[in-house]
Amino acid sequence: MTQQEFQACIEKHKLDIEEVRDRAHMLHESVNQHYDKVHPYGFHLDMVAESVFKYGYLVCQSEHDFVPLFFGAFYHDSIEDARMTYNDVTKAAQLFMDADQAYIAAEMVYALTNDKGRTRAERAGERYYQGIRETPYAPFLKLADRLANVTYSFTHGNASNNHMKEVYREEMPHFLEAINAHSDDPRLGLPQEMIDDIYKLL
Repeated sequence: MTQQEFQACIEKHKLDIEEVRDRAHMLHESVNQHYDKVHPYGFHLDMVAESVFKYGYLVCQSEHDFVPLFFGAFYHDSIEDARMTYNDVTKAAQLFMDADQAYIAAEMVYALTNDKGRTRAERAGERYYQGIRETPYAPFLKLADRLANVTYSFTHGNASNNHMKEVYREEMPHFLEAINAHSDDPRLGLPQEMIDDIYKLL
C-alpha cells in the first residue's frame, strides 16, 4: 500500500482500531498486568501500535489485512500474558472482521506467543522464531514490539531497564537474523527505517 492509501484506511477504520485498542486494554487490566510495574499494560500495547501507524504502509498489502494488522499489535501478548487461548483470540477478532481476516489476526498473535521455558533463551528458541518467520506480518510486529521495549528501556532509567539495555544491545544481531524471513513477500519484511530507529537508540 502507498502511505496515502494506508492513511485513508486509518481514517476509514478509525472506530474499529479504537475498539480493538479498548478491548485489548481491558483484557490486560482484567488480569492486573502492568508494564514495568508502574504503567497499565495498555501503555506498551499502544507503543507497539504506534509502529503500525508509522510504518504499517511498508508491509500492509491490502485493506483486507489492515484491521488484522492492528489487532495483532494490540493483542500480541494476549495468549502469553492474559490467559487467552488461540480460539479466544479468533473469537475476539471475529467481532471486527470476517473469518479469513480473523484467522490472519489469530495467526499473528499465536506466532508472537513465547514458548514454554525456564529461561529467556528457552522461551524464544528456534521453533518460536521459525513460527514468526513463516507468519505474515509477524516479523514486522515482533520488530515493533522490540522497538517499543528498546525505546522504553532507553528512556526510563532504573536497574531493570539498565540491564535490559545491555541485553537488547547484545541480542540485536541475532534477533534480526532470527526474525528475518529473507523473503520477497512484503508481509514478511522488516522495514529498514524501523531497524535504523532501534540502532539509533542502541
